[in-house]
Amino acid sequence: MAKLTKITTQKKNKARYNIFLDKGQGEEYGFSVDEDVLIKHKLQKNMELDDAAVQALIQSDNLHKSYTLAINYLSYRMRSEKEIRDYLREKETDPEQIDEIIKRLKNERLLNDQEFARSLVRTRVTTSSKGPLMVKKELIEKGVHAQTAADALHHYSFDEQIEKALKFAEKKMRNDGRKSHKQQVQQVQQTLMQKGFTGDVIQEVIAQLPDEENEDAEWQAVVHQGEKLLRKYSSKAEGYELKQKVKAGLYRKGFAFDSIDRFMEEYIEES
Repeated sequence: MAKLTKITTQKKNKARYNIFLDKGQGEEYGFSVDEDVLIKHKLQKNMELDDAAVQALIQSDNLHKSYTLAINYLSYRMRSEKEIRDYLREKETDPEQIDEIIKRLKNERLLNDQEFARSLVRTRVTTSSKGPLMVKKELIEKGVHAQTAADALHHYSFDEQIEKALKFAEKKMRNDGRKSHKQQVQQVQQTLMQKGFTGDVIQEVIAQLPDEENEDAEWQAVVHQGEKLLRKYSSKAEGYELKQKVKAGLYRKGFAFDSIDRFMEEYIEES
């Protein structure tokens, strides 16, 4: 049995206290605890503590420290249960204490995967260009159950998906002005799929895009791409072979035959 002989405040952390014990051989440092643990267990001078009580106090303090870490981690943004568990494991928290902390956080309504999923969906809708499939994938990677993730996506309406996807598509079409209209549309479709938009949304967006290219812009794109192909192949081929390589290259890029023939006449056959 040890007697608690002194309690002192730590110099670097006024919320933590050093506990000194006398186990029969004079006073010595025993352990330290947080202020909450000190108050909860009513530690005071001359209290007698056996080894089991000392270990219980140390465990209680470790639990409090880990709980405080979890609270601090939650202070930046909402977290999923998996994120909290992973974080506490990184901090080498005892597995049993992790379960206890998770239970406490849930009871205090600080941890709820359904609320977390809904919050993340709303955030992605307002701050990113991600489609629903990518948002769902992100939720599942964060440990949210697939059905919970699917339910949360009800907060990402079809109209919002169309609006976001169309805005992105129009911007990409403007940025890809030196490509053929056909290639621009194909790349919009491909990119929207990569961003996690569904087929019905993509079809609706494509239907709302201009279905005919601007003749002037299309011709400028043919010239730009044709000249690139000429530079690429002119050192490797000439005459008929050069023409065929350029024509094939422009066709692969989605240009119409009449535009390709016009380029051949103006930039190759007369050169």
